[in-house]
Amino acid sequence: MKSEDTPFEGGPMDGRVLPVLLGITGHPPKTYRIPVPDPDGGPETVLVYRRVPRGPGRVGLSNRWKYEYAPEGIPPRRLNWPWSKPDATPGGKPDDADG
Repeated sequence: MKSEDTPFEGGPMDGRVLPVLLGITGHPPKTYRIPVPDPDGGPETVLVYRRVPRGPGRVGLSNRWKYEYAPEGIPPRRLNWPWSKPDATPGGKPDDADG
């Protein structure tokens, strides 16, 4: 498996660089979860980092990524099928055929 050294910004991992495994497309995962055990033996805390572009890439090279801390966690995902209805309908009345 191929990995890439990826920087982390914000939160407890600020300033660290970790090797992150790349997927089949050559990109790291969109979210990176780091489980942190509780020193008192309680439930572990999970730190969540979200992938963002690192900055403008050089010509001919792939875009590099970094992870930013997401204190709110992961937003719930909703399947986006082509036949799914949009969340909000546009305002106004539907067109009248009578005029």
